[in-house]
Amino acid sequence: MQIGVIGSGRIGGTVGGLWVKAGYPVLFSSRHPEQLKPLVDGLGPLARAGTVAEAVAFGDVLFIAVPYGALPEVGKEHGRGMAGKVVLDATNAYRHRDGAAGEDALANGIGPTTAKYLPGARIVRAFNFTSASDFATRHHQEPRIAIPIAGDDRAALDTASELVRAAGFEPVVVGPLTIADSFAPGGPLFRQVGNAEELRQKARAAVPAPPSGR
Repeated sequence: MQIGVIGSGRIGGTVGGLWVKAGYPVLFSSRHPEQLKPLVDGLGPLARAGTVAEAVAFGDVLFIAVPYGALPEVGKEHGRGMAGKVVLDATNAYRHRDGAAGEDALANGIGPTTAKYLPGARIVRAFNFTSASDFATRHHQEPRIAIPIAGDDRAALDTASELVRAAGFEPVVVGPLTIADSFAPGGPLFRQVGNAEELRQKARAAVPAPPSGR
């Protein structure tokens, strides 16, 4: 399984790096791929840098970690190439930063809004509930840190769960995309770092649908 990372800053670089270390080929992308040379050189031969278009073409799975305000443009320019692919969405919307797209997500739910901007993609919300420093320092600890995920496509959730485990965490499926706000900024599960059972207990109390682990 090849992974294309769109947005290779703190979240994209950290999580993508964990996948490289787990043995997955990863193409990290940005508007200035030459600036990613230190990242990919440090990760070894399974890592490479390229443009967003190259990442979309390369990845069997895509991981998006850009400012939410950039998502409509990403969808407009690259959405056709994303159609049918599993897309792990680690973006978060902030009113002060993300303009109309941020307002849209905050008003209508971040999961459904991402699906609107990336039509045909098999969206799973993942890796957005806490900081890059937690991902960098707490992977593979025991008991495993739980990562809440949400999506509407069962096979896509299975793929996302595999990648969460490969990165050194434990996936907890919280529900469909309409539930994804529960672990976005301002939601009751945001920055609730703990093990899988702790997250399930908090999710049962916070969201209308019972979660399930994978």
